[in-house]
Amino acid sequence: LSDFGLRDDFVGTCHGVIAKIAPDARVIDVTHGIPATEVLQGAHVLSSTLPYMPVGVHLAVVDPGVGGVRRPVALSDAAGRLFVGPDNGLLLPAAERAGIAEVHELANPEYALDSVSRTFHGRDLFSPAAAHLSLGVPLAELGPPIDPGALVRLDVPVPEVGRNRIRASILYVDHF
Repeated sequence: LSDFGLRDDFVGTCHGVIAKIAPDARVIDVTHGIPATEVLQGAHVLSSTLPYMPVGVHLAVVDPGVGGVRRPVALSDAAGRLFVGPDNGLLLPAAERAGIAEVHELANPEYALDSVSRTFHGRDLFSPAAAHLSLGVPLAELGPPIDPGALVRLDVPVPEVGRNRIRASILYVDHF
């Protein structure tokens, strides 16, 4: 899942990185049509599609903070699913469905590409980490543990219920 769109080579490049590391991995593209930088929409789509996905590694990249101070992370939930992406709230609604079991920062260069750009962590950090996890590399090998309580949370708008009206924010509008 990403906000990469399909006009450019970003999705195909990430698929290629995964295939070079884990040639037998099956990749399911949920969507690459999340509007650019819309982390809340990406989090909603990831969480709402999770019950229909096999247990495995879930790679999600909607990352307006790429190249900044946000951490790249991998985490597991109590159901055995693994999640890889930025620590910007994107992964939490999905991971919290079954309860977060473990979180690690992606800091071990052994599980990243040799050269990590400031602008394409989807290719250089997240895709390699996801591929290695799909091969059975333990989560703890990717980097130091992080307290789940220290992860960035999204600010989800709360509806205002009045006597004669309800004011709410639209979180996501699908194609139909």
